Amino acid sequence: MPPTDATDAPDLPVTYRDIERARDRLDDDTVVKQTPVETSTSLGALVDAEVFLKMEHLQWTGSFKTRGAYNKICQDTDRGVESFVAASAGNHAQGVALAATKCGASSTIYMPETAPQAKVDATRSYGATVELVGKDFQETMAHAKAAVEETDAEFVHAYDDPDIIAGQGTLGTELYHGCPHIDTVVVPIGGGGLISGVSTAIKHLSPDTRVVGVQATGAETVHESLEKGMPVTLDEVDTIADGIATGGISETTLRIIERNVDEVVTVTDTEIAQAILLLLERAKQVVEGAGAASVAAILSDSLDVSGETVVPLLCGGNLDMTRLQTVLVHALTARQQILRLRIRIDDRPGTLQDIAGTIASFGANIHDVRHDRSVDDLEIGEAYLVFRVETSGESHAAAIVEAVESSGYSVENIATTLET
Repeated sequence: MPPTDATDAPDLPVTYRDIERARDRLDDDTVVKQTPVETSTSLGALVDAEVFLKMEHLQWTGSFKTRGAYNKICQDTDRGVESFVAASAGNHAQGVALAATKCGASSTIYMPETAPQAKVDATRSYGATVELVGKDFQETMAHAKAAVEETDAEFVHAYDDPDIIAGQGTLGTELYHGCPHIDTVVVPIGGGGLISGVSTAIKHLSPDTRVVGVQATGAETVHESLEKGMPVTLDEVDTIADGIATGGISETTLRIIERNVDEVVTVTDTEIAQAILLLLERAKQVVEGAGAASVAAILSDSLDVSGETVVPLLCGGNLDMTRLQTVLVHALTARQQILRLRIRIDDRPGTLQDIAGTIASFGANIHDVRHDRSVDDLEIGEAYLVFRVETSGESHAAAIVEAVESSGYSVENIATTLET
């Protein structure tokens, strides 16, 4: 556990006093509103804890990013800066765009070529010029920094900036005042700006509260960075949680994480997808992968919160509808509510009708079916039928498989992978 005075130590780049000053600057609910903290009895029952959800995905731009962006940009415009540049996969982009427009400045946002269209459109709607360059965040960042060198614009880093971190820290202060008796707060980590700010606030206001960070396994950098004592950057990231797919933290955020964060866990894309689905079903909330990572963590075996009061931060809700479709298919497949069966048959008339009738007799809907005949392990006159079937869950799926096998067919339950 970090010492109780850690957040005010002079060697840290951000202190609680910086966060308090940021709160004063953010005292405008047309820029940043106070988002609710709500109890989730469903999640609480699943993890044997009292679970409160910090609904930051309901922020004006759909994420916490406006807090840090406005805290920086309003100070810079007071000093005469008139234009800003940023690199972002989407959420930071919207925060910078809104903050710059509110402060009467212009903004140019560089986004990866693969950025969700919804985030691109939203960024433009807040007044920014958007440039789509680079296959990932690191490449996009390089383009943005090169562009700044040729202009008078100020670069707004997504996380490697004390003013950005202090602004994000206002979320921690707000959380504490909305739910002061917290045993554990769970914070997603991309570049580390959010957890740096939140942990600084929480450790000042409630030193005994456990601060847990969570990363996606396909973008994990914190563990190795802590072991080496220096930021580690990935060449490639692979996760559905694009909001935390930065591929690295900074020296600034690493120093704060070392001091203030008690534990860091990782979650898989499958766990994140299941958390998104669960939040839709139980909390009636649409949350993106980065925001759902905190819920995935408390549901995973990596983190024990039983008997505690725990707050997962739902830090973003900018979920592209195409990605939502992909995530839901993956999550439902993991639950076997979408079942993919590959059945080996003698390729003769009536076989498809026979198997389809067996499946239909269980009240299951066949979504689609195809024949595969050109497969190396098939004998002449054989084929595979591949069915995609909608079921009510594992028991229903198992009964269907058993019935088809009892009819004399060889059945393989095919696990699908996330599509991009």
